[in-house]
Amino acid sequence: HRPPSRLRRLYKGPPVSREPDMVVAALPANLCDSVQAPPTAGPAVGVLALQGGYHEHAVMLSRLGCRVSEVRQVPHLEGLDGLVIPGGESTTMGHLAERLALLEPLRAFVASGRPVLGTCAGLIFLADEVVGQKQGGQKLVGGMDLTVQRNFFGSQVDSFETTLEAADVAPARRVPAVFIRAPAILRTGGAVKVLARVPVEGREDAPVAVQDGNLLGIAFHPELTADDCWHAYFVSLVRKASTTKVREA
Repeated sequence: HRPPSRLRRLYKGPPVSREPDMVVAALPANLCDSVQAPPTAGPAVGVLALQGGYHEHAVMLSRLGCRVSEVRQVPHLEGLDGLVIPGGESTTMGHLAERLALLEPLRAFVASGRPVLGTCAGLIFLADEVVGQKQGGQKLVGGMDLTVQRNFFGSQVDSFETTLEAADVAPARRVPAVFIRAPAILRTGGAVKVLARVPVEGREDAPVAVQDGNLLGIAFHPELTADDCWHAYFVSLVRKASTTKVREA
């Protein structure tokens, strides 16, 4: 399918097979909403708040019954059951994490087996290998057996919105996805499960959502829609991991 005429003018990246319901991205959800008061019980989930769209994640997680906190310093990681690394600018995020001595603690958190969700820049940050890095490279947390290409779909003006099939996350329907200077996944390790793909003309469909154990990587921005299915899926991983930890203790 060819994209709508307006989208054809905006989109200059690799040709993507568009579907009839694809539209140019609308004003994001959750942008001005408040984080709900923390419940007395519920999983403790931190959102890395160095740069990028961390607030929208916090809003969605709070609606799902999580005790949400912003992570800016090493002590903020203590006591967390899960962590979200939001979209933003992955190189800047890496520089800030290094200056704040957060890189190694973040790597340790990922290695601990506690669930971590990375969206867009967060996916890049969690990948073991990144194509298209800026000159001089960038600092990565790593942990996901992936090769990710930065800005796969083009620059800011090439942003788009579509719907995806994601049977493990939303079995009976398609789910919205907002792509903003989005990466795509070029290679997945043997233990990595692909949860969603985008059709790309002239090549295999590009994976845009994957799971590697308790690590969840998403190339788009689920926090900018009103659909909480990806966050609910992540919270289910957090609750399961927390329950297992209690039983083992």
